[in-house]
Amino acid sequence: MQSEKNILMVVNPISGDLDKVDFVEAVHAYCKINKLLLKTFFTTGNEDAIELSRLYQKYKPLRIIIVGGDGTIKFVADTLQNEDVIFGIIPAGSANGLSVDLNFSKILNDNIIVAFENDPIEIDMVCINGQKSLHLSDLGLNAELIKNYQNSGIRGKVGYILQSINTLTDEELPFNAVITTPEGKTEVNSKMIVVANSQKYGTGVVINPIGRLNDGKFEIVILKNLNLILFSKIVLGNMPLESGDDVTIISTSSATITTDVPVHFQIDGEYCGLTTSLTIEILEKNFKLAVPVHQV
Repeated sequence: MQSEKNILMVVNPISGDLDKVDFVEAVHAYCKINKLLLKTFFTTGNEDAIELSRLYQKYKPLRIIIVGGDGTIKFVADTLQNEDVIFGIIPAGSANGLSVDLNFSKILNDNIIVAFENDPIEIDMVCINGQKSLHLSDLGLNAELIKNYQNSGIRGKVGYILQSINTLTDEELPFNAVITTPEGKTEVNSKMIVVANSQKYGTGVVINPIGRLNDGKFEIVILKNLNLILFSKIVLGNMPLESGDDVTIISTSSATITTDVPVHFQIDGEYCGLTTSLTIEILEKNFKLAVPVHQV
């Protein structure tokens, strides 16, 4: 049986190149004041899913607090996908797109209160080739940037800026893609295709203006003529995206995407390798998340 007093906190110590001491101490202080029993789990990259599952079964917490970025949230969601648990997030990663999308505060104590005290909403997830996505995934240029970033030794915004320069310098040719949905078939030539469950990248750029996290659909955003200037604006967070001749948005509940050449692919900020085929479907109301009031 789940216990309202038991809290499990999952901390990614290397996300965002941020020292997590202040985050951890603040959560411990909150739990002490409110007489909650806190167990902290630091990810190591070695059998984390096994250990997290073991801790969940041992403590049966009603809430799990996630300290990290989009990749950390995705890891916890994947690991505990069959458990009926409320998740609270304290943004502390390189990519905090989900929290940006939901207008989380930049103040630590505000986010702690949301994580522990606010009611949850049930949001959709997207299943892509058997992997879950909460936020934004993409084929092409941005995924290549993430690969370069993860292979570098520099984290945080500085790391993103440096690797964006490297990515743009080694920019690959556009790829051809065939997108098939229940609504029809689309053939495109593009440098970047986004599979979007929400609206914004962590930079604050609205890449999917019609996206909602609980509408039973996801969007495929096709950037047809993504040049170097536009891509750098996405990375730096100052590109207002509007539908038009250069941007097509398809809203659907399932899709397949096939490409003529292997293309870089990422899910929620985690590089997944090269692919020529994606099978995508919506998973409605699959994730209980405590959010700021008036969100979604």
